[in-house]
Amino acid sequence: MSLVNTESESYKARILLEAMPYIREFYGRTVVIKYGGHAMIDQELKKSFALNVILLKLIGLNPVIVHGGGPQIGRMLEQLGIACQFRQGLRVTDEATMDVVEMVLVGKVNKEIVNLVNLSGGQAVGLSGKDGQTIMARKMEMVVDKKNAPPEIIDLGKVGEVVEINTSLIKAVQSQGFIPIIAPVGVDEQGETYNINADYVAASVAGALKARKLILLTDVPGVKDASGEIISSLTRWEAVRLIESGIASGGMIPKLKCCLEAVEEGVQKAHIIDGRVENSIILEIFTRGGIGTQVVFS
Repeated sequence: MSLVNTESESYKARILLEAMPYIREFYGRTVVIKYGGHAMIDQELKKSFALNVILLKLIGLNPVIVHGGGPQIGRMLEQLGIACQFRQGLRVTDEATMDVVEMVLVGKVNKEIVNLVNLSGGQAVGLSGKDGQTIMARKMEMVVDKKNAPPEIIDLGKVGEVVEINTSLIKAVQSQGFIPIIAPVGVDEQGETYNINADYVAASVAGALKARKLILLTDVPGVKDASGEIISSLTRWEAVRLIESGIASGGMIPKLKCCLEAVEEGVQKAHIIDGRVENSIILEIFTRGGIGTQVVFS
C-alpha cells in the first residue's frame, strides 16, 4: 500500500473547493478567449492552453477561441519573398499578402490549434469568419492627424474591421458539443476577404454571444498603474482615464479598447492576462485574486 502525503492532498482538495463557487457561477456560460502571443509558440504552454480549454468544457462552460497568427504570417511572407510593411502597427495587406494571410491563419494555424485540442482529449471545430458569413467586415479606413498639416489617409489594403458577427454557426457548433476555434478573417457583402485584428474579433464575438467573460492572452502580466504596479480591476471609466492620461500606452491601448468594447456590448468582465503563465486561464477564472487585470462596466 502506497503512503499518501495528506498535507499535499489536502491542499489540492482546498483548491478544488475554492473553485466550486466559480464553477457554479459560470456553468453553462460562454467564455471567449483570444489565443495569441507566446502561448501559441512555447510547446508546454500550448499543451497547457489546450488542457485549460478542455477543462472549461468538461465542467460545463462554453469556451470559444479566437486566435491570432502574426509571427507565422511574417515567417511565411519572408519565405515567399513578399515584402511586409506596417503602418501604425497594422500590416499593410495587398492581394498577394491577403492570400498568404488566409492560407496561414485558416489553413495552417487554425487547423494546428484544432488538432492540438483534439489530441489533448477535446472536440474542436475550426471556423473562418467566411464560413457561414460569421464575420461580416468592411475595409478599415485609417486617418492620421498631423500637426499643421492635413490629415493623412493611409490605405491598408485588405485590412478590415468587424461590421457584424453572425452567431448561428458558432452556436450550431456549440450545440453539438464542440469547441469553436475561429480564424480572424472576415468577408464583406461583395465577397471580398479581409484580415482583421484578432483582439477586436474576439471582443466582437464576445459581445455578440453575450459572453460572461472575454479573456485576452498577452505577453504582459496585465495593466500597470503610474508606479508600474499591476491593477487587478478597472471600471470602464478608469480604463478610459488610463488611456487619456498616457499611463496606458503602446500595445496596451488597443487591448483596453477591446475590453471596453466588450463590456459595453454586455460582456460581464473582460480580462487581460499573461499567457506565458502556465494554466493562466484556470488561475484567472477559478481563483479569488486572478492573475491579470479585469475590466468591468462600472
